[in-house]
Amino acid sequence: MSEVKPTKVVTGKARLSYVHLFTPYAHNPGQEPKYSCTILIPKTDTATKARIDAAIEAAKQEGAQSKFGGVLPPVLPTPVHDGDGTRPSDGMPFGEECKGHWVFTASSKQAPQVVDAGVNPILDQTEVYSGMYARVSVNFFAYNSNGRKGIGCGLNNVQKLADGEPLGGRSTAAEDFGPAQDTAPVYGAAQPAAPNYQQTGQPQMPAVDPLTGMPLTPGM
Repeated sequence: MSEVKPTKVVTGKARLSYVHLFTPYAHNPGQEPKYSCTILIPKTDTATKARIDAAIEAAKQEGAQSKFGGVLPPVLPTPVHDGDGTRPSDGMPFGEECKGHWVFTASSKQAPQVVDAGVNPILDQTEVYSGMYARVSVNFFAYNSNGRKGIGCGLNNVQKLADGEPLGGRSTAAEDFGPAQDTAPVYGAAQPAAPNYQQTGQPQMPAVDPLTGMPLTPGM
């Protein structure tokens, strides 16, 4: 068994948003597409939050030597944000689903393994969506690129635990089309009576044997 890195964390039960686990996605034009998801950790899960804080601190110490020339910057942005606060990108409040959670995004150039509660690969991609609940394996790391320094979060693997209300306004087929309607013909139901040609004055057609197609002789 491989040694557990101090920068690695396997979360408790979390909710996922902005899920792109089967096809890489670029949030902005010109960006390199990556596999990613946003992870919502309930603030009640203090154990996972403590592991995340420890992993970020370990990433800072590793980065001080490998990325920052032996000197840790006094201000170093980290990827974990307070869902009850505002987004660092534009200062707007986080979405309602983020309330009461810690929020961060993990991404990777390589496709993660996506498994179910029994650790079986999930082949039906419709089973994986924004709003479901999962455990996520992530790794925190330091970066120093183009004058930007900070701590990032890499995505390893995802284990779906339970379904949840889909995020993003996606509706189900039942919501779109309503309950199933039986449009098939009902066999054995009463059929309309054949017209009485004697009453209508139209010539009466002879009865036909349904097997031979020959006219039936009266009395047979």
